[in-house]
Amino acid sequence: MSPAALDDAHGDRGDRLPVLLVHGIRTSSTMWRAQVEALHAAGAAVLAVDLPGHGTRLGEPFTVAAARAVITGGVEQLGGRVLLVGLSLGGLLAVDYAARHPDQVGGLVAAACSTSPQVRLRAGWAEISRWIEATPGSGAQLNAFVVRTFLTPQAALDIGAGGFALTVMSQALRAVAGLDPEADLATVGCPVWVVNGRFDHFRSQEGRMLRAARSSGQPVHHVVVPHARHLVSLDAPVAFTRVLLEALDATAAGRAGHGAGQGSGQQVPGPRPTDQSR
Repeated sequence: MSPAALDDAHGDRGDRLPVLLVHGIRTSSTMWRAQVEALHAAGAAVLAVDLPGHGTRLGEPFTVAAARAVITGGVEQLGGRVLLVGLSLGGLLAVDYAARHPDQVGGLVAAACSTSPQVRLRAGWAEISRWIEATPGSGAQLNAFVVRTFLTPQAALDIGAGGFALTVMSQALRAVAGLDPEADLATVGCPVWVVNGRFDHFRSQEGRMLRAARSSGQPVHHVVVPHARHLVSLDAPVAFTRVLLEALDATAAGRAGHGAGQGSGQQVPGPRPTDQSR
């Protein structure tokens, strides 16, 4: 579906929050090109930032403090209060930020981040990443194979446009070890959308994350996108963008719906998402 068709499906946009997009590990802000285009077409203000060590910040050391500073800069650039959207590493950081800055976040979309970095496997992932980074090319051929195999040609172009941060993964995995998204979700002060691809391998603690979010007393929406994997915004860009547009409409109208996340979750049929909480 075209951005214009997405635009037609949604009404007045004058009171919508601006959207801040935070990318996943080893990618960059260009992974959001489909969402940026569609959101702009729908009249929304939107900014995709590059995290330290990624994209335009390639070579900068990755630390959680530096990542928080990047998000703060984005929030300030957009006027001080946003719909904060993050995927994977960006999702963990978005949850962390929303819990610490409730006055700056009017809605939170936490995508592909339903496994805590505190799991024991994280240390193993970091060690494997360190080994790959030490090989000739830092795993560039492996990365290219994965991109060609699992993404559409357009998604591959989008994710590759900003370059790949091939040597940052082990550093980032070590840096986020202290983040606790489960605890943070229990303290957020805004509506939350938990979004995952049906075949995302990082959904292992999805139930715990949802229970934590619901314990905050805020509206919680649980969206599962069929056929999509970990990079849900790239696997199903139209479906994912619809979630963002619906989150914008809900937060603008103040109708995100307390008690909305009590169901077991909504599968997203085809390109039009309907969240499982409704």
